[in-house]
Amino acid sequence: MMNYNIRGENIEVTPAIRDYIEKKVNKLDRYFVETPDTSVNVKLKVNPDKTSKVEITIPMPQVVLRAEETNEDMYAAIDLIADKLERQIRKHKTKVNRKLREKGSTRELFTPDAGLKEKQARKEEDSELQIVRTKHFNLKPMDSEEAVLQMNLLGHNFFIYTDAETNHTNIVYRRKDGKYGLIETK
Repeated sequence: MMNYNIRGENIEVTPAIRDYIEKKVNKLDRYFVETPDTSVNVKLKVNPDKTSKVEITIPMPQVVLRAEETNEDMYAAIDLIADKLERQIRKHKTKVNRKLREKGSTRELFTPDAGLKEKQARKEEDSELQIVRTKHFNLKPMDSEEAVLQMNLLGHNFFIYTDAETNHTNIVYRRKDGKYGLIETK
């Protein structure tokens, strides 16, 4: 059973919005062997420009499903997110089930594939995930500020470096809002 945690920022979560979200997300049940007992975290936000942002995260034992969408119409954003989550499940279900079997589990998380369309889609997905280029480089010790400068000089969206103080490999990246994020490893 999916338990919903729906919260709003600059918006009141009405029963109609709650029902609509639950109706859309519950359609994903058909992809699971057994209905997962998990929490569905939904964050609704109305931006100053009157657009609505919807984020849905579904943490599960072997996979985390997550999507976000911004749209002028909140209900349209919810529809788009439901479609994104469904695509994520279809794209990854074969791989997740295969990994579970390789680890010796007799249980599958997603329902087995059926039909020609899904087999064709699986072949396309496998070809999409083909690594076509490999780069090797030495990580120069630096601080996060210098890493951001290097990233911007290269015109990339992320940059990997060795933190000069901790000697750990870290990653700086450009967020969708134009600000920067830092991923620290241990």
